[in-house]
Amino acid sequence: MHYAWVIAFAGTLVTILAHGFGRMSYSVILPPMKDGLMLNYTQLGSIATGNFIGYLSLAIIGGFLAARFGVRRVVFISLLVIGVSLFLTGLSDSFLFAFFMRLIAGLGNGGAYVPIMALPAAWFIAKKRGLATGIVSAGIGTGLFIAGIILPPIISHFGKDGWRYAWYSLGIAVFVLAFVCYAFLRNNPAEKGLTMYGGTEEQKGGPKVTLFSAFKDVVVETEIWKLGAVYFMYGFSYIIYLTFFVAFLTKEMHVTPIAAGRIFAVLGIFSIFCGVIYGWISDVLGRRYGSMLAYLTLALSYVVFAFWKDTTGFYVSAVIFGIAAFSIPTIMAAASGDAVGGRLAPAGLGFITLFFGIGQALGPLAGGMIKDSTGSFTGAFLLSAGVSLVGAFGSLILKKKA
Repeated sequence: MHYAWVIAFAGTLVTILAHGFGRMSYSVILPPMKDGLMLNYTQLGSIATGNFIGYLSLAIIGGFLAARFGVRRVVFISLLVIGVSLFLTGLSDSFLFAFFMRLIAGLGNGGAYVPIMALPAAWFIAKKRGLATGIVSAGIGTGLFIAGIILPPIISHFGKDGWRYAWYSLGIAVFVLAFVCYAFLRNNPAEKGLTMYGGTEEQKGGPKVTLFSAFKDVVVETEIWKLGAVYFMYGFSYIIYLTFFVAFLTKEMHVTPIAAGRIFAVLGIFSIFCGVIYGWISDVLGRRYGSMLAYLTLALSYVVFAFWKDTTGFYVSAVIFGIAAFSIPTIMAAASGDAVGGRLAPAGLGFITLFFGIGQALGPLAGGMIKDSTGSFTGAFLLSAGVSLVGAFGSLILKKKA
């Protein structure tokens, strides 16, 4: 077996820890944390926005750092930061402390997630890249599933302080498993005396990558700017749905926390293979049509969630969303590698994450404000649907399959 596949599955573990635990678990812990700290929905949205500001800050820089110093080292340090900050989030006694802990977790998340999603571009040639990147992104859904299963019982067992123990558990898990990731990850095939899986590929950039040269080589690529514009729509729309998913069910629809956790876990189960499926579709049909199909599927899930307000509707929405949940990041990571080559792929993905991160920072804030002003999340989910449709048709500006 080529070591490239070890890299892909080690990447899955990284995304479980960085994205599934470090980021998406917030939705499950949000309702009891709201009660414990006596927060309103605008503040909850602001905490999520703080996390995404941190993510955005280091996602851009982290991609360039990984191109310069290596993915392995950058990912390891970032996971340690996530582990410590998640644990400390459990000690929060105010909105401000929680905001800054989630901000720091976001920094670690950006430093781990962007480089690891770009790493397959260094190990797999273009026609295999979408599938391999999809395997890495499978960790997001796996992390969501694990969070939906294990966190509600922990929260329930420890009563009013249960949300604190949920953060403690996640922090310890991320910190310990960061060392496992470090043991298996490698920056490129040459470190194992190998060539790329599937053949060889010309690498862009000079003989030695520096932060300045990587930035210069990335920003001149027109396709990178197109990818960034399309990626913004995903960042803004999907995060409203995920951030307020459990809060909508428990606070507005009066679903029990355990039942809401099960629905969230179903979403996680179906999202495990979404990256693999849409990564493969984008390998076959091209990135533009893969992206368009993914956006249309996501828009449908938001509409169902807004209007079909019973248990069946909640499950249907979760399943539809899960089918395409993290397909767009997978396609964007593969497309970045296509545009600038495997060596500069972390820098390319980091740059377009600027656009994604801006959308992701604005989304929860807008969703929380809509809820506080209207008393319902319906308008927020419809906003997500509209922005996703813009993303679907905007995908047609991307490069056609060669």
